[in-house]
This record gives sequence, structure tokens and C-alpha cells, in this order.
Amino acid sequence: MRKLISCEFNMDTGCVELKYTDGSLLAIDCTAVENQIVDNLYQRSELDYLIYNDPVGYADLILNGDPELYLKAVTEYTHYEN
Repeated sequence: MRKLISCEFNMDTGCVELKYTDGSLLAIDCTAVENQIVDNLYQRSELDYLIYNDPVGYADLILNGDPELYLKAVTEYTHYEN
């Protein structure tokens, strides 16, 4: 069974990179993910926060979770008219 040994955001490639004990590497292209699932600036900001502050949480969300549902839940906002 392979174990995760590191997970970090690589600013040069724009990917969250996961390295495993068996030598395999998984790279998540963050720009491609955002282009597919983000509807607004608030959602993009939430994903950016995860990328920089919790890359393991970001990877888990993208690989095992439901990012669209997560983003709708955490970025609920109200439009106010003047």
C-alpha cells in the first residue's frame, strides 16, 4: 500500500503535487480545476485559500470529495441592491 509522503503547491507549475512512498507523483492542475468548477470570484478565492494553506485538504476535496457542493456551501453570498 502506498502512503502519501508529501503534498505541496508548486508555484512554478501551478499544481498541487502529491508524492507517495512508491515513488509515484500525482499533480493536480489547479488552473484547470478552477476553470471547470468555479462560477464566481468567491469560489476561486476559497480554492486559492485551500491551495496555499491546506494543500492536503485541497487534494482530498478534488480527488475524493464533491468540490461543486463544497463551494456552494462555503461561498454562499447575498447580492444587495442599492
